[in-house]
Amino acid sequence: MPRTRAVVFDLDDTLYPESAYVRSGFRAVAEEAARRYRVEAEEAYAELERMFESGVRGDTFDRWLNARGIDGRAADLVAAYRRHTPTIDPFPEAPALLARLREQGYALGLLSDGEPEIQYGKLDAIGLRDAFDATLVSGELGRDAWKPSPRGLLTLAERLGVEPGEAVYVSDNPAKDFKAARAAGMRSIWVRRPGGVYSHLEPESADYAPDTEVDGLDAVPQALGQPSAR
Repeated sequence: MPRTRAVVFDLDDTLYPESAYVRSGFRAVAEEAARRYRVEAEEAYAELERMFESGVRGDTFDRWLNARGIDGRAADLVAAYRRHTPTIDPFPEAPALLARLREQGYALGLLSDGEPEIQYGKLDAIGLRDAFDATLVSGELGRDAWKPSPRGLLTLAERLGVEPGEAVYVSDNPAKDFKAARAAGMRSIWVRRPGGVYSHLEPESADYAPDTEVDGLDAVPQALGQPSAR
């Protein structure tokens, strides 16, 4: 097995809690709804949060408008959600982990699915953009490059100056992340944090399974199996 020279991280629910971004977005949506529809922002936020906690995903704003009897466009609320400046923080252990890996000589990368403006806004909000040697949002390459396509990981490995087999992908979603890593020729680590958005899922086959599973970022160095690199 090639020695590990680079560690690539996912963003959402890997370096910060995705639920915090959702709630931050709901604040912005509630304020937009208050302006457009003369509802109380705090009431609107509480209703959206209850829907999220009950498992509603995807059509949240359509459902909220219908429940309120409001003749409005969900697209306007989606736009407010997407353009808002998020109020989010990294997981407490994330900055220290990245600093430790850098001190040990690993090249550090970040690959996240999504639209560049939104994903880089999240990365800036948690203050970690400068922690990486290379970053890539797969939307920069086109929608067909989103995971489980290996294209983003292969591109990032090239930017980091390593072979795919010398990199490890640290991520959280067994529906796509680890299949992408396997297809790219990278090892993978599943940070299966209790309460994570995808922690309840199981890989549908061996192709979707990670090489290693941990319950938090603190366990990543041990999972890498090497105290240093290069």
